[in-house]
Amino acid sequence: MKPLLYIAVALLFMSFFACSPDKPGTGLYFYTPVADGTEHADTTLSFVSFLELRQDGSYSQDFGHFDYGSWALKADRLYLTNQRRRTYIYHVLSLTKAELDLRMDSGITGHFRPHLMPSGSPEKDPFSAYNNQWRIPATHKESDADIRKRLFNHCQFWESFFKWVNDRNESVVDVAYFPSPLKVYSNGFGLKHYDNLPPVWKSYFFDEEDCHKADTLIKHTFRRNKINWPHTKDDFEKLISGFQQLQQFLR
Repeated sequence: MKPLLYIAVALLFMSFFACSPDKPGTGLYFYTPVADGTEHADTTLSFVSFLELRQDGSYSQDFGHFDYGSWALKADRLYLTNQRRRTYIYHVLSLTKAELDLRMDSGITGHFRPHLMPSGSPEKDPFSAYNNQWRIPATHKESDADIRKRLFNHCQFWESFFKWVNDRNESVVDVAYFPSPLKVYSNGFGLKHYDNLPPVWKSYFFDEEDCHKADTLIKHTFRRNKINWPHTKDDFEKLISGFQQLQQFLR
């Protein structure tokens, strides 16, 4: 299996003004570091940092940590009120069909590019709170069942993510940047060694003991079960099927 460095399919920009005239700004945006050097980049962001502003006024984002809640765009200010009722205000420097530039908390400009929106159903949206509970850090020691649920939800994210990519013929940056215990290839996936787990993934657990429990659980799941990869030339169908089966193993 060869590493999936990029999902190399055509990038389609969406015209959010045409699709949502009553809610300017609606769209899905991924962070894009500028190509002329790192001095303008925000180090709290990565290639998979995203902001999803939905037509119904809800949002989700990951600018180093996952949040969701309600949003409003007033003049050149974007207001994000998260699930803890804390409001973040971003200065909108540019909002066009091809870009969204925000002044970040660091004072540096964050450059974002639009992508096609997923389905309106939270279950089918890889960026919804429904599919990203695994990103919310634990505030207490978790039971084995809680840790299993976190891993299960992580697989739900991957399934919905590749369905979105496949259905929308989308293009996204290197998926290796997503915090995960899994190495995702172009036609399958495997496990990372504990020492190679992303720090962000480890930060989701209350302590290192719980993180080790999750690592042991996912490894045992792989050892006890065999994924039956479908006989198809469509790599996305293989990945979707694989993550569906992994969810069944984790139930």
